[in-house]
Amino acid sequence: MKKNILILIGVIIAAIAVRYGISAFNGYMTGKKQAKQTAPSVTVTPVRETDIIRSFEAPGRVTSKYRVDVLARISGYLQKSYFKEGDFVKAGQTLFLIEPTEYANASNVAKADVANTKAQLAYAEKQLARAEELVKKDYIAKSQYDSMLSQRDALKAQLAASQARYNDSVRNLNYTNVKAPVDGLVGIISVTLGNYVSPSSGALTTINSTNPIYVTFPMDSEDFAMRSNNTNRKAELIFPNGDKYPKTGIQDFHDNKIDQSTGTVTMRATFDNTDNYLLHGEFVTIKLYANKPVKTPVVPQIAVLENQEGKFVYKIDEKGLPVLTYIKVSGQEGSDWIVTKGLNAGDKVITDGLQKVIPGRPVKIVSQEEMDKQKQNNITTSNKESNNGIKKLLSKFNKGK
Repeated sequence: MKKNILILIGVIIAAIAVRYGISAFNGYMTGKKQAKQTAPSVTVTPVRETDIIRSFEAPGRVTSKYRVDVLARISGYLQKSYFKEGDFVKAGQTLFLIEPTEYANASNVAKADVANTKAQLAYAEKQLARAEELVKKDYIAKSQYDSMLSQRDALKAQLAASQARYNDSVRNLNYTNVKAPVDGLVGIISVTLGNYVSPSSGALTTINSTNPIYVTFPMDSEDFAMRSNNTNRKAELIFPNGDKYPKTGIQDFHDNKIDQSTGTVTMRATFDNTDNYLLHGEFVTIKLYANKPVKTPVVPQIAVLENQEGKFVYKIDEKGLPVLTYIKVSGQEGSDWIVTKGLNAGDKVITDGLQKVIPGRPVKIVSQEEMDKQKQNNITTSNKESNNGIKKLLSKFNKGK
């Protein structure tokens, strides 16, 4: 039994040794074969810089300059409305009427109280004037004069209080006409006619101003490096269907902080909206342009490949070997990609012969003329081989006949 186990162990060890030997031999032969293979020919182009008006796109949202909730300033039954939902209204235009009878009566009472107090004060003024003459001649006591003076002053204070109550009653009566505080589009009526409303009832409706109108959008803090002269930049607005808003806007504001959760800065552009085409809350794409051109790396489009992780190029390192390098781009400049990250001016990238390049493996850098000659020779050789193959097939066919 032990002998059989030893034999089995020996067979397993021998199998492992044989497998290792085969693997090592295959590796040796592969390395030898690769050593014999000539390095693929490629052409290389240095990354250059050019003056670019940088642009930046981001999702944005249309926002009214003013968004005002129309509230009841007094309590009462909502009696009338003077507009249709969705109408454009002007500042000062009457929107609702709260039943005014109670407030009109209160105003009339306050007005009458003012008139009564004024009459009493006028009589007291005359009496005081007579008393002033009499007290000079000692016809009346000084104390009697002082009493009349005090009564006159009390009536003055009473008139001031009556006038304040009257002014307040007029103010409340005016509040029965609920008016638009700003120009804009009026929204849905939240409280229907006949309901009792008060300052605590909430918004009766909402007005969104329409012109000018804002678009707010986030900008990555890295892109905010465009910050040199970072206001009054041209902005374009693109709708979800790809149509462009015909009027350009101006980016005139940016927030004073970076959002720590998103790493972005909130920006704002202002657009003319005289035709009320843009609506509050609409989602759009904003395209922002720098004010001045900046030196920016550009790379030929033929040098750029793409996979699931993004766009990349083969850059030649200091050892002369190709390195797969991912890049970020922000649009095109003629036949070049505008590079925002991954390459610097002077870097050398492979532009031709990309299909045979293996990262880290040597390549043979040739001129474009040499590369074109090699391609032509390969085409000629391929055509000759194809023609020879056709001739052989025809020869066999004729022999078979």
